[in-house]
Amino acid sequence: MNNFTFLTVEQIFGINQLDIISRYGTKCAITDFSILLGGYVSSDDYTSEGNTRKDRTGWWWTKTPYNNDARVVSRNGTRSWFNVYKRFGGARPALLYSSIQMVSSNGVRGASGIKETLYGEYPQTIVDENYSRELERAYNNGSLRTTGKNYTTDSVRYQDYDTNFRPRAHTEYEYNGSKYIRFVGDSNCDGEVLSDGRTIQSGNTYWVRVEPITWLVDERANIALSKKLIFSGVQFKNRRDYKGDFDRTDIKQFIDNYFSKEIVTDRVYSPTTSVEQTQNLEGKEPVRKQNPYGFNFDGVSEEDIIRGAVESNVPVFLHGRSSEGKSARVKQLDPDLEIIYMRNATPDSLNGKSVYNAATGEMIDVPPTWYSKVKEKCEAEPDKIHIIFFDELTNALPSIQGMAFNIVLDGEVNGKWKLPPNARIVAAGNDLNDSLAANQMAEPLFNRFAHVYIHTTVDSWLKWASTPKEKYERLDYKEGESEAKIHPSIYAYIAYKSYSGHDVLRTPYTGDKPNADPRKWEMASKLLYKTKQPEMLRALIGEDLTKDFTAFASRQVISVEDVINHNYSSRDLEMDVSQKFATAVGLSSVDDEHFEVVRDFMKQVGAEPRAAFESMWAHGDERRLERLAEVQMADSLSQGGIRR
Repeated sequence: MNNFTFLTVEQIFGINQLDIISRYGTKCAITDFSILLGGYVSSDDYTSEGNTRKDRTGWWWTKTPYNNDARVVSRNGTRSWFNVYKRFGGARPALLYSSIQMVSSNGVRGASGIKETLYGEYPQTIVDENYSRELERAYNNGSLRTTGKNYTTDSVRYQDYDTNFRPRAHTEYEYNGSKYIRFVGDSNCDGEVLSDGRTIQSGNTYWVRVEPITWLVDERANIALSKKLIFSGVQFKNRRDYKGDFDRTDIKQFIDNYFSKEIVTDRVYSPTTSVEQTQNLEGKEPVRKQNPYGFNFDGVSEEDIIRGAVESNVPVFLHGRSSEGKSARVKQLDPDLEIIYMRNATPDSLNGKSVYNAATGEMIDVPPTWYSKVKEKCEAEPDKIHIIFFDELTNALPSIQGMAFNIVLDGEVNGKWKLPPNARIVAAGNDLNDSLAANQMAEPLFNRFAHVYIHTTVDSWLKWASTPKEKYERLDYKEGESEAKIHPSIYAYIAYKSYSGHDVLRTPYTGDKPNADPRKWEMASKLLYKTKQPEMLRALIGEDLTKDFTAFASRQVISVEDVINHNYSSRDLEMDVSQKFATAVGLSSVDDEHFEVVRDFMKQVGAEPRAAFESMWAHGDERRLERLAEVQMADSLSQGGIRR
């Protein structure tokens, strides 16, 4: 249903003069303009519902009597052509009241005495942080229903005035009787402020509630004008050379092609649907996953990181002062863990010893007691994970720390006894500024751990205190579930940063916070395969790098699986330069079997991104370079580029 037409302001007012009431209370008579399109009000002007003066304050698009040129009348009455193609305003559309009268609410009189009616729905109110977390959990659990509707916004950064409108679709979900859309902050909106005062952060997830649209009605003039700002971020026209062709403006195209269709409330609810199964508005073209890696971008606690690291077979080190409950957190995962007090450890107690057998005249290797106990537990319960806990590791002598390093690095004791496959290593200790007896960990040992910094709060302590030991959760072990290859998101990120001139494979070591190196990225890959939660990487590569990686991984790029399965539409190819190269980097992880399928796809993206894809895919591999030369030769022959 779309049987109504949005009006120009000239149609609304029917006059060539309009009093613009500024925020300062003065009036500016505009006499040489006829109004072209409805009030375009900047967000800082709309501050009080029902305040007529503030409701009218802002920009108004106009046309001059000279060549139908477009101008903007600002809040103080000045005229400007520059604001015509800015993106940071908000629009209040108007339409014929008769076109919605039969399907809108009966209408009531507002505080100002003006009739108000409800028609259509649109995302309007940002959801607070607490409820957003609940929605995000439901989203990740696959328990949200899709309604069959999308809402479209402009994906171009608001400061980019030279790029045409580029649509971005947002799926509508239903939860507990209300409807919402979800979006992830990215570089295009990083730093912008939401209506509740929060600043958008790249990689963070936000939810917006879909609500009925309230219209102010003038029955005599047959006009319905939206009471609030409904949408923003859309240019009036990309270029300044407006010659009265209003139907070709960006704003008119957006209203006709997207907004007017999407506010209609008719919808068909689908059953509980995972993101991978979601289809677009027409139900014809498949769309990609919310991100190509299936990640969960929700926040994680320190306890979540400990659990994720243990399950991923990534050694984890717990920092914190004495009595912070470091061992208590680990016992919740394995009440029968094997504790080794490193402060009192000796070479024999940690590494075992050799004894002389007088009867045979041979030396016999005797494993340490703790190893025998761990092996017995692991064999008795092969389906459970068993933890070896190196307590007070920083209080051990450097020579003892060196022995621990070999156990952590190689997973074996004294080069002779392999740790069981379902054994895991956790360590703990005090930092130098928390204990006079603490020793500095050597860089190689420090870098073999994921690092969690424990700070016990009242809430976390009460949660621990109220959990009986029989409710502690034992972690299951499944043989052969580890992944051999580096996670594609890490491959794409490191390659993209390198292509951009930034080396993130290694970052400086400080001795107190995690840094990146090749082994850390390998550990990060294990963690991502197991948990799918990028936030956990802060325990391995540090806060700042994790934030940057999360922002990269949350970008909407086409994955290898999407290309192989033809799971993309023409809209997905509407990318800016950085998105094209990010796509090229991500797709360069394709295997040999599907290389030509992906290469053919990259031809649609562009010549330079395709060349980058080919270079990164081959990456100096002689066999791949030969394969690439063959397909390039075939292209030349098919295009008549080589004559015989």
